[in-house]
Amino acid sequence: MNIQPLAASAIRICLAVVTLAAQLPAAASSFFVDPVNGSPAGDGSAAAPWQSLQAVLDAGLVESRDWPSFPYVAGMSLVPVNTGAPIRAGDTVFLRSGYYGDIAIQHLYNTAPITIAAEPGQTPRLRSLLVQSAQNWKLSGLSISPSHAATHTPTTIARINNHSYFGPTWDVELSDSDLFSVADASSWSAQDWISLASSGIDVGGDRISVRDNRLRNLRFGISVGGEDAAIQRNLIDGFSADGLRGLGDRGLFEYNRVQNIKVGDPPDSNHDDGFQSWSVGPTGVGSGEVTGVVLRGNVFISSTDLNDPLRTSMQGIGCFDGFFVDWIVENNVVITDHWHGISFYGMRDSRIVNNTMIDINSSSPGPPWIMVHAHKDGRPSSNVVVRNNLATDFSLAGSSLAIDHNLEFVYANAGALFAAPPFDLHLLPTSAAVDGGTSALAPLFDIEGAPRPQGPEFDLGAYEWRGDVIFAHSFDLE
Repeated sequence: MNIQPLAASAIRICLAVVTLAAQLPAAASSFFVDPVNGSPAGDGSAAAPWQSLQAVLDAGLVESRDWPSFPYVAGMSLVPVNTGAPIRAGDTVFLRSGYYGDIAIQHLYNTAPITIAAEPGQTPRLRSLLVQSAQNWKLSGLSISPSHAATHTPTTIARINNHSYFGPTWDVELSDSDLFSVADASSWSAQDWISLASSGIDVGGDRISVRDNRLRNLRFGISVGGEDAAIQRNLIDGFSADGLRGLGDRGLFEYNRVQNIKVGDPPDSNHDDGFQSWSVGPTGVGSGEVTGVVLRGNVFISSTDLNDPLRTSMQGIGCFDGFFVDWIVENNVVITDHWHGISFYGMRDSRIVNNTMIDINSSSPGPPWIMVHAHKDGRPSSNVVVRNNLATDFSLAGSSLAIDHNLEFVYANAGALFAAPPFDLHLLPTSAAVDGGTSALAPLFDIEGAPRPQGPEFDLGAYEWRGDVIFAHSFDLE
């Protein structure tokens, strides 16, 4: 019997297996850092952890890429750095409890994400975080506060930014972390909220994800200047300036909760907003466009405690220096003591659909309105859909506006619409908002994930009435 063909076939199969194995990514590795029990001589294993995360980053223990020379020039190609280092794309560095100081991740552009995360059950504490001139980093489970340091100096707690000399930043995620100026600000005076409060997260890079974080006792909350950001399911509780800022194109802001603004004017000259945006163009602020932003399912509450001596009024969604082009503003709840509930000065090719807005009380300032207005330079807003909204006032002007299926109500009659206004805005089954809307350009789910419609027609506002059924994305205001 001639066995040579079988042998050749077997060789070909073995070569194919070897080739496939060479093409598969290496198994991801886990490393450990322990500032209390680790050692500078450790190897990063669970039994012999490193002592300092910053020392690991500075010592070249991450195999990555960087620009071949500086200053960075657009069009450059990345080159390998730290070839053969133990930490590689796809790996995870687990942090154990202890104090890490100021962490800076720079000059490390990974081919795939490297994760830095709290080891389960551990609480790593940082003073601040900087990710700059870097790519493909995921950070999770951190406690970041200047109050963790021996001397408390206000700062911006987390910065994910480009650098004009060293290069841009992309593809970074910060999740499931706690950021705060101090753990308890109940003793702060009005001036303390201005001078002692740190700001939360500043995003200047592109394709940055900030999700499931808890931010409290801040000056500014989350400020975004980069493009294609995803800001999702964050809590901002207690701040003295703006909760969210979205200045970059195609930003996604959804299912965030922003509440409890502190300190008015005087002594603070900042005009406070739950969410704020403006354009920057050739001649400065208001001479450009911000395009493609989605505001979906967010809750903005000026104050959850009407007896708070430091509470003040807050503009809900305040966008005053357009143009704002191709925006979707849907399923948001605004509870505020101000006239500006949702306001756009210079809007085009956009829609404001299924939002709920109410005054926090029956006294001035307010009641809040949904406003579409001309740009400050007189150019009219155009081609804007305002539909299926519940609000205490409307002020709409422009060309080719589609205005339909909205309900304006007064605060005194809110009890006929909502379960327990102003903080529980679920609809009553007898509410005039139930089945009062239309499906045209309306979101297919409400703020809590309930499919629309539950009855024969879409309901007005952010909540679809659905009896006692509880859906995902629960954002009850009780």
